[in-house]
Parts: sequence; structure tokens; C-alpha cells
Amino acid sequence: MNNSEILVSLDIGTSKIKVIIGEVLDDSLNIIGVGTAKSLGMKKGAIVDIDQTVQSIRSAIEQAERMVGMQINRVVVGINGNHIWLQPCHGVVAVQNESREIDDEDVTRVIDGAQVVSIPPEREIIDVVPEQFIVDGLDGITDPRGMIGVRLEMEGTLITCSKTVLHNTLKCVERAGLEVSDICLSPLASGSVALSSDEKNMGVALIDVGGGCTTVSIFENDYLVATSTIALGGDNITKDLSIGLRTSTEEAEDIKLNYGHAFYDDADENETFEVSIIGSNNRQTYNQLQISDMIEARMEEIFEFTAREIKRMGYNELPGGFVLTGGTMAMPGVSELAQSLFYSNVRIAIPDYIGVREPLYTTGVGILQFAYRNAKIQGKQLYPAISEVEHESKPKRNPKQSQTKPRETKENKKKKESGIANLFKYFFD
Repeated sequence: MNNSEILVSLDIGTSKIKVIIGEVLDDSLNIIGVGTAKSLGMKKGAIVDIDQTVQSIRSAIEQAERMVGMQINRVVVGINGNHIWLQPCHGVVAVQNESREIDDEDVTRVIDGAQVVSIPPEREIIDVVPEQFIVDGLDGITDPRGMIGVRLEMEGTLITCSKTVLHNTLKCVERAGLEVSDICLSPLASGSVALSSDEKNMGVALIDVGGGCTTVSIFENDYLVATSTIALGGDNITKDLSIGLRTSTEEAEDIKLNYGHAFYDDADENETFEVSIIGSNNRQTYNQLQISDMIEARMEEIFEFTAREIKRMGYNELPGGFVLTGGTMAMPGVSELAQSLFYSNVRIAIPDYIGVREPLYTTGVGILQFAYRNAKIQGKQLYPAISEVEHESKPKRNPKQSQTKPRETKENKKKKESGIANLFKYFFD
């Protein structure tokens, strides 16, 4: 295994932290390690407690490290939320090479030139996604390297986010003992796995229903054109069950996962289970049909808010239909309910990789795919992400000692401080 061909994604969700280790061989991706941990310190997609979030990240990272027997050093981080803005950008440069052959430096310069725009001081540019390159008026070029030309242009999408949200995310990752090799917009990442080229060309809505929020993204003409977040998700279903069944949130979550059904007409009345009642030692018996009534009502509300948000974005008809993903979409009956509400094509997207064939891993796998492709175009350096150190022999992370200076050793202290300084200088200067 060559460490220079391994990438690690970090998907910080409201209910779970997902870490996925991928090996890239001949432009194909293989998943070799996965780590998940309950997400603490997050609420409705936002960080509300840095220390708890750091501990959750550490737990997921250590689980993934144990699977591959290596130490993770760098990650590609996904970011999402209503603070994300998309705006078109355009860059123009003259080809500098005397032979007029376009090389990596010319591509880097035209992408940098596209970022020379005025943005508010509280916002930060996190990425530029090239849509096409234009060489001497010839458009539709995906990679101009090696072509002959005098004038190189790039048209793409500039992605900016709240500087505060970015700073808090980077702070959590850094305090977990990791470096950020790149930042990826989660809807773009999910779309690279969940959607086909035809769907993105025709016009499609990608609905990612997570624990704390639902992300609605519109793709048209092969590109992401709009994205928004709704503060409703699977946690709301858990809360409804907890109140309706008068049980603890933890037990309500287990009931949702094991017995939940989102479509009342297909629920099984013979599927029964017992529930501990809060405030007493008694246990009461319910069936799937009874809880399905509560689950369907909440899921219907989520889909109705989604439909309103899509109309607010200005899209009334989507020939590509609706694609559902996210952890909540693993529940039976979701696609049938969505079909009855949207009156359009509906399907659930699941990553087609061994070990991650669940909707909750769509974004994590997508981060690996999208970051790798984008890095090739922009010439970014994402490697190495791991080091050949057995998990049992490496220094253990002590939560009390490593909250401010994780993995602080004499050998790497100077190197680490330099790397962190360069990272924050890149994002905040």
C-alpha cells in the first residue's frame, strides 16, 4: 500500500462523525477503513461545544485507525450550512510559456485570478470549482494542460462561507491532532456519488436528510446551482417518538432504527416491541403501525418544507426528479412516502462501495471522490494522509492532556506548528 495514494474524509454531522479512508489506484477509489462515532457538541448542523466535538472526532479517527493499523495525519473536511454562498467567477491570464503550451502554473494562475473579487470581511473563500476553461475563444474544455494557446480563461463557481463557522471547524480538527489538507462543500461531494451525469444535466434535487438538518441542493446543466439547509431532520423524529411513547431519547432512537417505518400504509401491525416508560418501572407494548403514524407526520413535514425551499429557489419542475440520501433515508417506507408527495421520480442514493453501502456515508465517500478530482484540476497536494505506524504502538491520545496540544512530541513540534501556522495564514490572512 502506497501512502501517497490514500485520502481520508471527515464528515462532521449532527448525529454522527464519519471518517472514511480511501485508496486511489488508477483514478479508481477503494474504501479501506471506516470510523463512526456519536456526534456530541453539534446541534442542527452547527458546533455548539468545541471540546465535545473534538472528543467525537478523536473517537471516529481512532476507530478508523484501528481498522487499517495506521495513523491518520491529514483529512479532507466537509462543510455545509445556510452560511454557504455560491457565485459565478471568471479568470483570464496570458499563457507565459514561450512554446505557448499551457501547464500547471497557467491553470493555477487563472484559478487564482478568478478569486480576485470583493467579498464581505466576515466571509472567506473556501474553494473555486471550475466549470469550463476557454483557450483562445474555444470553450467547453475540462482540462487545458498540454494545449497550445495565448489566452487562457476559466469560468466557474466561487464558494464562500462564514469565517466564524470555518474557524470553529478548523479549530476542532486541529485540536483533534489533525491537519486539514482541503475543504469540500458537502452538497458537491454528495452529488458526485449520488447523482448520475444525466440527472445533473436534466435538473435534479438532491435531498440529504441528516440527524439535525436537511440539505436541499439543485443541480442543473451538470453543475450545482443552489443549496440550502432546513433545520429539520431525523432527531426531530426521535424527539416525537420520545414524547409520544413517554420514553427516553436513547430508547426512542433505538426504536426508530429497529422498528421505524415512514409509510403508514405499509407498516406492520404485528411487529411489536416493549418500551420503558419514564417515571415508572412499567414497560408498555406498541406496534410498528402506531409509531409509523408519528414518523410519517414528521417526514411529511420535512418533505413539505423541502418542496417550499425548492420553489423559493425558483425551480418548479425538475425533469431529473428527486434523489434522497442521508442517514434518515435508511428507514423503510421513505421512498414510498416521498413518491406520494412529490409526484415525480424518487430514488434513494447509496454509495456502491463495500463497507459503506448505507445512505449516511454518501457525503463521506463523495468528499474523497470530489476532492481527488478537484485537486487534479487545481494542482492541490492532498497526500500523504496517513503514516505507517501501528495503532497499538503509537502514543495514546489523552483527552485531558491533548485538548490544546494533541500529539505534541519533540520530534514533530516544530513541524506541526509550522503546518498549523501556514494553514491559518492561508484561510484568514
